[in-house]
Amino acid sequence: MTEGMRGGRGPRSSSSANSAPLILDIEDFKGDFSFDALFGNLVNDLLPSFLEEEADSGDGHGNIDGLGNGHLRGGQSDASRFSQMSSAPFFPEVDGLLSLFKDACKELIDLRKNVDGRLNTLKKEVSTQDAKHRKTLTEIEKGVDGLFESFARLDGRISSVGQTAAKIGDHLQSADAQRETASQTIELIKYLMEFNGSPGDLMELSALFSDDSRVAEAASIAQKLRSFAEEDIGRQGAAGNATPGRGLEVAVANLQDYCNELENRLLSRFDAASQRRDLSTMSECAKILSQFNRGTSAMQHYVATRPMFIDVEVMNSDIRLVLGDDGSPPSPSNVARGLSSLYKQITDTVRKEAATITAVFPAPNEVMAILVQRVLEQRVNGILDKILVKPSLQSPPPVQEGGLLLYLRMFAVAYERTQELAKDLRAVGCGDLDVEDLTESLFSSHKDEYPEHEQASLKQLYQAKMEELRAESQQGSESSGTIGRSKGASISSSQQQIAVTVVTEFVRWSEEAISRCTLLSSQPATLAANVKAIFTCLLDQVSTYITEGLERARDGLSEAAGLRERFVLGTLSRRVAAAAASAAEAAAAAGESSFKAFMVAVQRCGSSVAIVQQYFANSISRLLLPVDGAHAASCEEMSTALSKAEVAAYKGLQQCIETVISEVERLLSAEQMATDYRSPDDGFSPDHRPTNACIRVVAYLSRVLESAFTALEGLNKQAFLTELGNRLDKLLLTHWQKFTFNPSGGLRLKRDINEYGDFVKRFSVPSVEEKFELLGIMANVFIVAPESLATLFEGSPSIRKDAQRFIQLREDYKSAKLATRLSSLWPSLS
Repeated sequence: MTEGMRGGRGPRSSSSANSAPLILDIEDFKGDFSFDALFGNLVNDLLPSFLEEEADSGDGHGNIDGLGNGHLRGGQSDASRFSQMSSAPFFPEVDGLLSLFKDACKELIDLRKNVDGRLNTLKKEVSTQDAKHRKTLTEIEKGVDGLFESFARLDGRISSVGQTAAKIGDHLQSADAQRETASQTIELIKYLMEFNGSPGDLMELSALFSDDSRVAEAASIAQKLRSFAEEDIGRQGAAGNATPGRGLEVAVANLQDYCNELENRLLSRFDAASQRRDLSTMSECAKILSQFNRGTSAMQHYVATRPMFIDVEVMNSDIRLVLGDDGSPPSPSNVARGLSSLYKQITDTVRKEAATITAVFPAPNEVMAILVQRVLEQRVNGILDKILVKPSLQSPPPVQEGGLLLYLRMFAVAYERTQELAKDLRAVGCGDLDVEDLTESLFSSHKDEYPEHEQASLKQLYQAKMEELRAESQQGSESSGTIGRSKGASISSSQQQIAVTVVTEFVRWSEEAISRCTLLSSQPATLAANVKAIFTCLLDQVSTYITEGLERARDGLSEAAGLRERFVLGTLSRRVAAAAASAAEAAAAAGESSFKAFMVAVQRCGSSVAIVQQYFANSISRLLLPVDGAHAASCEEMSTALSKAEVAAYKGLQQCIETVISEVERLLSAEQMATDYRSPDDGFSPDHRPTNACIRVVAYLSRVLESAFTALEGLNKQAFLTELGNRLDKLLLTHWQKFTFNPSGGLRLKRDINEYGDFVKRFSVPSVEEKFELLGIMANVFIVAPESLATLFEGSPSIRKDAQRFIQLREDYKSAKLATRLSSLWPSLS
C-alpha cells in the first residue's frame, strides 16, 4: 500500500481480502494518533464498491433506499436491479473484513511485544547510564570540595596580606601626619619666636602677617599661636609657677595686639565692601572674622552699622508715621494704622537684610538673632516708649483728655500689633532667638499693673457718667422752672430715673475691658483672675446705680406720704376743709405719680439685672471655668451685689402698697355717704349701681395698678398683689363697719363687693379671690329676713364671727332683737 493511499498515517493493507496480511507500522501510533483514521485506512480497500453504490442511491431526492411513496425509482432498470439485490448477499465484504480484523489484531499483538522488548532494553541502558552518571557526579563533588579548600587557603593569605598592607599604610599615614605636624610645629615655633620680640614690636614679622592676599592664613596661624601660648601659661599657672617665661608673655601680648589689628583691618575691608555691595568680599571677610571669637564682633558690627539703627531721620520718621505730625493727640485707631505701616516697613527691611546675611555670613541664623533682637529692643521699644506713657493711678488724666481708657486702648493696640510683628519676624527668620518672649518683655512693666489700671478706668468712667447724669438732671430741673409742691411733689424723684441704656453702657465698658484682658492675659489662671476683678467692678457699678435709682424712687413715695399726712382731713371750717381737700387731691396725684415712677424703676431694674445675668452667662462664665471655684465665687458675688437692689425694691413695694391703701382709704372717706347703704323706703325701685366711692376706688386701682401689672413678673408680682389684696380686704371690712345697712343698702353693698371682686380677679391670686367671695356671702346678712340668719352660714362656719359683726350693722339689729336670737343659735360666739 503506497503512502498516498494511507491518508496520513495508517496501516499497509492488500488490495483485497485475500491478499497478504497487513503490515502495521509503529510510526502510525506516534504523534497525533487517531483511531478513526486507522480504522478508515484498514477498510477503505475492501469497501469501495459499496461506497459507490451508496453514493448512487443517494442521487435524486437523496433517499438511499430508492423508494418514494411506495414505488421503485430508477427508470427501466429498477426491476432488474431489485431482483439482483434480492438474490445476492446484502453485505458480501463481511468475510474479508473479519479476516482483515484478525490479521490486524495479530499484528497489533506483535507490535506490542516488540515495543515491550524495546522498552526493557532501554530501561537497562538507562540504568547503566544512571550508575555511570552518579559515579561521575561523586568524583566531581570531591574535586569541587578540594577546589573550595584551595580557595579558602588563598582567601586567608590574601586577607593576611591586606591587613599587613593596611597596617603599613596606617604607619605611613601616621608618619606623614607626624611629619606634617612636626613641620607645622616648626613653622609655628618660628612664627612664635618672631612674636617674642619686645612688647608692641610687630615690625619684624614675616611677610605672611602683612600680606593682604594671605590674611586668612595669617589669621589662622595667629589664632593657633595665641591658643597655644595661653594654654601654656595656664598650665604653668596650674602647676604653681607664678612667674612664667617672659618671652611667652610677650608673645601672647604681641599676638593679641596683632589679632586686634588684623580684626580691625578686616572690619574696615568688610565695611568698604558693604558700601559697594560687594557680597563676595564681604563673605570672605566674614569667613575670616569667624575665627575671632566665633565672628561675634563682625556680626555685631554689621548689625550696629545698619541705617535704621544709626540714622536719626529713620527714628523721627517712625514717630511721625505712628503719632502724626500735626501735633494733635493720637487716637488708638490712628496709632493702629501707623503701627501696621511701620511694622510692615520693618519686616520688609529685615527680609532684605536676611537675604544679604544669608549670602555673607557663615552662620546667618546667629546674625539674624542679633538683628531681630536689636530691632525689637531699639527701634520697636523706642516707638512704644513714645506711645505708652503710663498714667498715675493717684492722679489719673481727666476723662475729657481720654482718661485711663485712652492709655488702655493704646496699650492693647500696641501689644496686638507688636505680637503680629513678632510672628512676621519669626517667619522671616530669627535663629534661636525667642522672639515671642522678647516681645512680651517689652510690655512687662505695663502688664504688671494692667489689672489695677483697668479697674481704675472702669471706676473713672462710672464716676464721669454719674456726674453727667446729675448735670443733665439739674439742667432739666432748671429748665422746667419752679414748680409748686402741689403740682410737682415728686418731680425731684423723677429726674434721675433708672435707664437701661446706662446699664447697657456699663456692660459695653466691661466687654471692652474683657476683650483687652483676653488679649493681654496669656495664662488661663491669670485671665480668670483678671476677668473676675473686672466683672466685680461691673457688679458694683450696676448694683450702686440701680439701688440709688430705686432709693430716689422711694424718696418720691416718701415725699408723697409726707404730703398725705400733712393734709389729713379733720374737723375744720368749710373754707379750710375745701383748701385741705384740694391739697389732698394734689398729694394723691403726687402719690400716684411716684407709684408709677417706682414701678418703672422696678421694671428697668429687672431689665438691667437680666442684661447683667445674660452677659455673665454668655461671656464671663466660660472664662472662669479653668480655675476651680472662680465661677461659683462670681455667682455668689453677683447674688450679694444684687441683693442690695432687692432690699430697696422690697421696701419700695411696701411703700407702694401703703400709698395705694392710703389713697383708697381717702377716697372711701371722702366719697362714701351714709345714705349709700340706708336708702329711704320711698317706694322707688332700689339702686343697683355701685356706689360712687366704689366706682372711684376701682377706677383709681385700675389706673394705678396698670403699671404694676406691667412692671412686675413672676413671684414678685404674685407676692405684691397678694399683700395688696389682703390689705384691701382688711380696709374694706374696717370701712364698712362704720355704716348701718338696710336691705336695699345690703343689695347695693353686694353690688360694690361684686365690683371689687371682679377687679381683684385680675390679680390671678386665688386666696384674694376667695376673700372677696366670702365678703359677698357675708353681705347677705343685710338682705335676708332675721329668721333666715341662722341657716345663712351653715356651709361656712369659719366666717360666723365676722358675720356677727356685720349683723350688728343691720338697721333692725335692736328692733328685731337679733343679739338674743343669735346668742341662742351660736352660743360659741356669745
